Formats: sequence, structure tokens, C-alpha cells
Amino acid sequence: MQSLRKMLMTVAVLGAGAGVGYALLVIVTPRGQRKQEMLKEMPLQDPLSRDEMARTTQLVMDVLKEAATTQENVAWRKNWIVGGEGGKGGKSA
Repeated sequence: MQSLRKMLMTVAVLGAGAGVGYALLVIVTPRGQRKQEMLKEMPLQDPLSRDEMARTTQLVMDVLKEAATTQENVAWRKNWIVGGEGGKGGKSA
């Protein structure tokens, strides 16, 4: 009987804790309109920022692709946009 009482008390305490946690989550979580406002305020939501991020990602991928296919140390390159001859490891004129 004592172990049954302990088990019921444990379940009650854990249930109460879970209930309080869920209630706090519901209170803190933003609702529909506020959530939409927050999404609009987030970075990369406007087309200009998305295009800029896509361009930056494309430049990084191009450099990584070139680094994988060449023996040049591209980390020393001064001009990242122009391939080949801008860094210390490149050919001099």
C-alpha cells in the first residue's frame, strides 16, 4: 500500500510539473498575428537580402570548387573574384 501511494504521488508531481511547463509554453509562445509580424522582421525575408545571400553562397561555392581542382593555395589570394593570379602562390607577371 505504501509503494502504491508513493507511485501515485510521483505521478501526480510529475503530471503537475508537466502541466506547469505546458502552461508556460502556451503563455510564452506567440500567436498567429504576432508570429507573422516576427517572420516579416526576420533577416532574409526581403528579396534583396535573399539575392545577396544567394550571390555570396555562389561565390563561396565557386572558390571551393576551384580550390578542389587546382594546386594553387587559394587561401593566399588577394582578389577572390578574379581567379588565378592575385595571390602569393600565383604566377607573377
